Amino acid sequence: MRKTLIATTVSAVLALSACSDNTAPNQTTTQQGSAAVTEVTSTNPLFVKSMLQYEAPNFNEIKDEHFLPAFEEGMKQHMVEVLAIANNPEPASFDNTLVALEKSGELLTRASRIFYNLAGSNSNPERRKIQSELAPKMAAHSDNINLNPQLFARIKSLYNQRNELQLDSESVRLIEVYYERFVRAGAQLTEEQKTAIRALNEEHSKLTNQFSQNLLAETKNIAVVVDTKEELDGLSDSQITAAANAAKEAGHEGKYLLSITNTTRQPVLAQLSNRELRKRVWEASANRAQSGETDNRPLVARLAQLRAERAKLLGYDNWASYGLEAQMAKTPQAVFDMLGSMVPAVVANTNKEAAAIQQMIKEKGGDFELQPWDWEYYAEFVRQAKFDLDENEVKQYFEFNRVLKDGVFFTFNRLYGITFKPRPDLPTYHPDVDAYELFDADGTSLAIFYADYFAREGKRGGAWMSSFVGQSHLTGQKPVVVNVMNIPKAPDGEPTLVSYDNVTTMFHELGHGLHGMFSDVKYPTLAGTSVSRDFVEFPSTFEEDWAAHPEVIANYAKHYQTGEAIPAELLQKVMNSRSFNQGFDTLEYMSAALLDMEWHSLSADEPLQDVNAFEAAALKKHGVDLAAVPPRYKSTFFSHSMGGGYSAGYYAYMWSEILAADAFAYVQQQGGLKLENGQNYRKNILSVGNSRPPMESYKAFRGQEPTTDALLIRRGLKTKVD
Repeated sequence: MRKTLIATTVSAVLALSACSDNTAPNQTTTQQGSAAVTEVTSTNPLFVKSMLQYEAPNFNEIKDEHFLPAFEEGMKQHMVEVLAIANNPEPASFDNTLVALEKSGELLTRASRIFYNLAGSNSNPERRKIQSELAPKMAAHSDNINLNPQLFARIKSLYNQRNELQLDSESVRLIEVYYERFVRAGAQLTEEQKTAIRALNEEHSKLTNQFSQNLLAETKNIAVVVDTKEELDGLSDSQITAAANAAKEAGHEGKYLLSITNTTRQPVLAQLSNRELRKRVWEASANRAQSGETDNRPLVARLAQLRAERAKLLGYDNWASYGLEAQMAKTPQAVFDMLGSMVPAVVANTNKEAAAIQQMIKEKGGDFELQPWDWEYYAEFVRQAKFDLDENEVKQYFEFNRVLKDGVFFTFNRLYGITFKPRPDLPTYHPDVDAYELFDADGTSLAIFYADYFAREGKRGGAWMSSFVGQSHLTGQKPVVVNVMNIPKAPDGEPTLVSYDNVTTMFHELGHGLHGMFSDVKYPTLAGTSVSRDFVEFPSTFEEDWAAHPEVIANYAKHYQTGEAIPAELLQKVMNSRSFNQGFDTLEYMSAALLDMEWHSLSADEPLQDVNAFEAAALKKHGVDLAAVPPRYKSTFFSHSMGGGYSAGYYAYMWSEILAADAFAYVQQQGGLKLENGQNYRKNILSVGNSRPPMESYKAFRGQEPTTDALLIRRGLKTKVD
């Protein structure tokens, strides 16, 4: 399960209508009626399309002071365009309404895509200040579009006659998507209700922005400072050096600093032998954003209540009912049923794992009850005993550059015929970011791809894909895509060795990337990853299992010093151990997904909740309250749920995994890693975006709807298809 925030750079942007964040309009003329605007245009690179290939941002020219003027003028221009469409005296037509909307907002879209991507991956105090200033303005701008009665009347007119307009299927789909979005934004509310929802939207944008800003500040606040090298027993020399360098940069000369990653679980816990330090690290992670100026508990409680209030205004029982109506799952009960049906087997599996770990603690001389900070450390001993597998030995065969080029790029070349050519001539926004150009099998240039894989201060936690430029035949634009991760970078001069989990995440994220770069649709709103939340994780999760494909792993799993291929015996141990700890892995995910659903199943009439008490009650209700296995995310740092695009949607990873496992099993039946299979998948899944309903796309690829058999096998809960 990957913690990806696909294009959810900021909730305010996601709240915009379809003619903004999910589009990349390319309008050749802009309305610049004053000398002042002309002057700003001449000095602000955001006011004009970049002259770099595919309009890739010229990061050498863009400065922080350029953003606010670009947003202000962009919103102004966009609103002039939208009002011209809404007030057009001619009867509504597809071209003068929806095509016009698709082409509107060029400057605002360009500024938004660049700014919010940088705010997530390369933040600084000035950018955080700009974010706070923009949040309510962008929410208001969105409402001014979505709640415009004249504009909605035109869209509704087209919707009512969509089947008589002699349009192609993609154009009909665009009408349906616009109509649904406007209705769900409140276009059919009374004026009094619209005023109320505007206020809620403004407050929501401020709170989600503050939630994210608090977490970014916490990344620095909660890093664990260690006094002596001896306390770091279990870490490699390279990791200790990196910790010393991090401490020095943070002003703790002569000490060591352990950064806290995105989830409750911390990778370093598998190595540290010092139990007291393990506890410090775990508590820093699990208790973050619960005190002082960065206390997110009041924000969480109000966000849940505020969303429930919005849902009630729109005619729904709760936010989950509102959010899921537009997803594949359709209802909260469908999600609760899916997760609930797995709880007994998963909890039983987890209890078996816990018993084995408790026994290992005893064998190692420990006289204490298993705690969350003990799990991974002693699980490694269990893994070694069961599979004779040393993770540090395994890492020596997963050197970052080789994984990327001989693993990820190699696989996608074999599957899709594509190649990635380095583009060092293109400017990037940080020295650690590399630029590539993507070429098709016939030599056609498809896209620009930025690879931003290493952790650093100013980058939010987790891993995600986003776009600087979206694909559209209407505007003639090709995609410019970025993958972002938080892999700890080795000290200068040393190779970066990555965990197998990070290996699969690299495959996963570039799966999202290909979903954006293979997009082949006309309208910006329907392009790339603009699909339902419980479908968007399918194309990426599908790519994960290629990391373990025999032909693939043989090509990249080579010793970082000798270049020798991973020994067959060790490789077999790695493969055999893939189902290890699946109880823990699945339960911590399911606990977070259930927590997300419970928060968003609250009604508008319920009072503000005590966050910690609510969490405990929700986990107990579903029988997932195992003390040693906390949720992957607790509420105060649950960005997916509280900070943005996955509210009542974190279940989507599991839902998508059903599709991914079924699809991968089908491809293996059809011959596995070969171009014919990749082209089928590309044609029917990756290239069509949201130009048709997602299940139609899946059946076009697979020939039938998915079953859960392959998922159960993938998770080690079933050995064969009955």
